[in-house]
Amino acid sequence: MLGLKLPTASASSPSFPRNTLNSTPAFLSNNFFSPICINVKPLKPKSKSYSTSLVKASLQWNRKPQLAGETPRVVVITSGKGGVGKTTTTANIGLSLARLDFSVVAIDADVGLRNLDLLLGLENRVNYTVIEVLNGDCRLDQALVRDKRWSNFELLCISKPRSKLPIGFGGKALVWLVDALKSRQEGSPDFILIDCPAGIDAGFITAITPANEAVLVTTPDITSLRDADRVTGLLECDGIRDIKMIVNRVRTDMIKGEDMMSVLDVQEMLGLPLLGVIPDDAEVIRSTNRGYPLVLNKPPTLAGLAFEQAAWRLVEQDSMQAVMVEEEPKRGFFSFLGWS
Repeated sequence: MLGLKLPTASASSPSFPRNTLNSTPAFLSNNFFSPICINVKPLKPKSKSYSTSLVKASLQWNRKPQLAGETPRVVVITSGKGGVGKTTTTANIGLSLARLDFSVVAIDADVGLRNLDLLLGLENRVNYTVIEVLNGDCRLDQALVRDKRWSNFELLCISKPRSKLPIGFGGKALVWLVDALKSRQEGSPDFILIDCPAGIDAGFITAITPANEAVLVTTPDITSLRDADRVTGLLECDGIRDIKMIVNRVRTDMIKGEDMMSVLDVQEMLGLPLLGVIPDDAEVIRSTNRGYPLVLNKPPTLAGLAFEQAAWRLVEQDSMQAVMVEEEPKRGFFSFLGWS
């Protein structure tokens, strides 16, 4: 994959899986974009540093991320501005976590315009919602929709389209719902992802109430950044201090032409740790229309790989470092992530 060949293994050298670098890994490590995997210069086969670097990269690619923090991790995915990719991020991050063998429950908290079920291809399986659970018409396990591809991923919708919520529904009801998921008989999930509606009105307040960490999705345009900055202040006022951001729809050609702010500029403006950078990819629209999340595509796309990396960092409560895009053209999207 990197155009390098592994040296012949000896009895004294560490063991590692064969053909790891010549095939697409099932999941990628948190240091996929780090210099250890990228800036390894081909040396002579007898060089000790050459062998050690490749072995370390191989082992990084084939380890499972270590879950940090207390479970379940209740994460709200928000932005303030509509149309920046919150629901797409929730679907792809959620399924990436499920593929890493973590149990996930995704809650679509957008009660007026429910779309998460469409992106997951589960719209025909939603028979009961939280409203029926609160009214006593069904049990909580009946409202949970299990994904047809990954059994450890479940979807929970607040209400059906065009249905009216009871006046009493709010943050307390969602806290009760999260507590019920924590204490269910089959076990508490590792992650509870809450897809937050756009805006900062009552729906936003309801969605962030049970969360203890947040993922802020933004795009490199001034309107999205203004709303993201306002939402950051509201999250901190609500006691949510663990806030990381995902910069979506990044185009390096526009950044180099100074027609779009760079990721480094966005990070300096918002002052938030960077969880992931998602390139602008036409495959996102295709996967949305098919109800087939991007991370399940084979072969994976650049945006799908970026979502997988963001999920990896979310598990380990890690962040990435953005670097300045140089004037000399490199190799597309990965240039500002450290490729040379």
